[in-house]
Amino acid sequence: MEEITDQNKENNTIINKQEAVEEAVQHLNNPVTHLQPIVKQYLGSIEKTSVDGNKFFFGDGSARVEIRVVSDEIIRVRLAPHSVFLDEFSYAVPVVDQKVTTFKMEEVEDSYIVSTNTITCKIRKLDFHISFIENQSQMVMSEDAVPMHWEENVEFGGYYVYATKKCQQEENFFGLGDKSGNMNLRGRHFQNWNTDAYSFGWDQDPLYRTIPFYTGVHDKAAYGIFFDNTFRSYFDFGSEDNSKTSFWADGGELQYYYIHGPHMMDVVKRYQTLTGTHPMPPKWALGYHQCRWSYYPEKKVKEIAEGFRSRNIPCDAIYLDIDYMDGYRCFTWNKTHFPDPKRMIKELADDGFKTVVMIDPGIKVDDNYWVFKEGKENNFFCRRSDDYFMEGHVWPGRCQFPDFTNPAVREWWGNLYKELVEIGVAGVWNDMNEPAVFGSGTFPNDVRHNYDGFRGSHRKAHNVYGMQMVRSTYDGLKKLMRNKRPFTITRAGYSGMQRYGCVWTGDNVATWEHLKLGNIQCQRMSISGVPFVGTDIGGFSGEPDPELFTRWIQLGAFSPFMRAHSAGDTAEREPWSFGEPFTSINRIYIELRYRLMPYLYSVFWEHHRYGFPILRPLVMLEQENISNSFRQDEFTFGDKILVCPVLEQGATSRMVYLPKGKWVNFWTHEVLTGESEYNIAAALDHMPLFIRAGSVIPEYPVMQYVGEKDVDEVMLNVYFCDYEVNSFLYEDHGDTFAYEQDIYSEKKFTVKGSATNLVIEQSRTGLYTPTYELYNHNIIGLPFKVNKITIDDKELIDFTLDERNCLRFKSNKNFTIIKLYN
Repeated sequence: MEEITDQNKENNTIINKQEAVEEAVQHLNNPVTHLQPIVKQYLGSIEKTSVDGNKFFFGDGSARVEIRVVSDEIIRVRLAPHSVFLDEFSYAVPVVDQKVTTFKMEEVEDSYIVSTNTITCKIRKLDFHISFIENQSQMVMSEDAVPMHWEENVEFGGYYVYATKKCQQEENFFGLGDKSGNMNLRGRHFQNWNTDAYSFGWDQDPLYRTIPFYTGVHDKAAYGIFFDNTFRSYFDFGSEDNSKTSFWADGGELQYYYIHGPHMMDVVKRYQTLTGTHPMPPKWALGYHQCRWSYYPEKKVKEIAEGFRSRNIPCDAIYLDIDYMDGYRCFTWNKTHFPDPKRMIKELADDGFKTVVMIDPGIKVDDNYWVFKEGKENNFFCRRSDDYFMEGHVWPGRCQFPDFTNPAVREWWGNLYKELVEIGVAGVWNDMNEPAVFGSGTFPNDVRHNYDGFRGSHRKAHNVYGMQMVRSTYDGLKKLMRNKRPFTITRAGYSGMQRYGCVWTGDNVATWEHLKLGNIQCQRMSISGVPFVGTDIGGFSGEPDPELFTRWIQLGAFSPFMRAHSAGDTAEREPWSFGEPFTSINRIYIELRYRLMPYLYSVFWEHHRYGFPILRPLVMLEQENISNSFRQDEFTFGDKILVCPVLEQGATSRMVYLPKGKWVNFWTHEVLTGESEYNIAAALDHMPLFIRAGSVIPEYPVMQYVGEKDVDEVMLNVYFCDYEVNSFLYEDHGDTFAYEQDIYSEKKFTVKGSATNLVIEQSRTGLYTPTYELYNHNIIGLPFKVNKITIDDKELIDFTLDERNCLRFKSNKNFTIIKLYN
């Protein structure tokens, strides 16, 4: 390969840009070529190459392609149809380049080879065919079916851009975030255009969010493609042609990242290194939330709060929908319904309830409304191409809309939360931010946006509008709350939205089909990089019967975000609304969530720190088993708890597939061997749950809200196994950002047993010291009678067997090694 100096690189860049501009001008000034009918144009044979650090450029005399080595396992591909690339900018990927061990480019007879120590990108000279190959196995993971191509967009300028890949015979696809229907995407076609999809149906598309990232699995290996393009985009997974998968967009650049596995987990973790992980939420946000459109006046809100506490049903948050506002004007209060919101919020807080309020993007056109006046005076509202304001009708009536792609607007919007924070509001819910407009659906294409100085029409900004709104909300709350973690929810978003807020699956319906659909959607969002997700428990519209609501509560107890929500024209649906036995069953599962709080919180840390998805479908656990590509109703929360929701009306049992290894029935302690199916009892009060053998599951005492009691001791439920298993317990202050300065505690438990002994080891990192001093050990499934226990080589005399034959004893929280002997 030719050695290229820095000066040569700089000269090459200048020359290439000059050539590209001259060529484009010549093309536009040529009446023959300019008036030719618009057809798809394909890359030709490679004529030019150049190198700039980790960027390798290839040209066919007209178009130019950049191959950029991002990391050892990630390579970005970028196409400039007339050799002029757009400015480098992405809302999804704040920083492109990561650590690369080594990379190089080689020229062989028919191709150019760009490789790292893990993967190879091969670019064929003759036709620009691009393929990605795993170095170790030499398996072709992804390859073009035809070269990248484009066509001129006469109406708007720019290009329609296309990529078409080969689809292997037994290849299956997963991801794309906010899609309804089956988990496996093979054989389907999708569109990405954020849409207010009220009461959406099975296979309805598009929905609320755009996540143009998918994982392909074939020959027991996985890879990912992230098509970072904010325009209206499309994906076809063998729907039009079973041998091809394609993605394309109505504008912008053809820019995609190849992300190597070979395991699905690796793909998702590496995608998160590009787009970020969710910050640690305040611990209370993992509790149960109660919402309705709407709880008002104040008397009604207090009645709901008293209903939880008097019935001893845990709850951490109560929501105020748009009716708390004065005429639906954001950042105002209806003083008839809520005469003293500060007092009410304090009284709720004194009883353990956080208050979460809704804020929409539409600002009522009213010169007597202070928010509108500020926005108008500062020119913060979106305008159309002829400089008219973008106006549309939403809940307040005639509205204008802030341009959240303008940094100055985001700063202003974030500061608008000052009064809400001062009176004690703990969380904010951004709705209607697709953006939704009554009648027209959304903004017209000609609305202009700042796009952080990179300019664009609504065709470019539509899919990021909601993401930038919740970004401004999150950043504003973070500044105003002074080291307290914000809690924010957004309905719409784009890849990377997880850095700013959690999501729910939108306005669903109270049907069994939607229970199934919500289960799949939450799993799909999790493996698409958006982990903090839930459904409207019970369905937003329609009327659930008691059985459906109870089964939904059971599933919701193992959703990252657990919130019941309903429309105002439906019957109220709190956990006690259906009477007994449903109230007691709902209480048991909400209490179970609070008991498992330290485990759930630790799983969130594993996501935030290491990029692990929170919910993991069976195909992610065992991608080598082709049958798992079609199993979609079971998942693990973290890697220790297998959740098998009951999704059929009237069911009293269900078939369960257990992944490889040994699994312990949570309710009965029966040990079952994996890689098999079992028929498991599932009475109304019983949702099948299984614990991976060898796990250490930490448990808190039941609380009515997070932090209600000081924890004196933590129960460690240890599930015996005869092989080594690691578990983790993460702890911190629960509501500050001190964890960013290592003020946290991460404990690792290693369990290994045999026919005659069990060893439990503990190690610890971090600077946080929990207030409790003791562990209460609950050892489940021992195959031998224990005659001796030592803790750090000191014999323990005080241990017992309980009524379920579980071994119980206590230890200091700082133990290093515990040994149990026959």
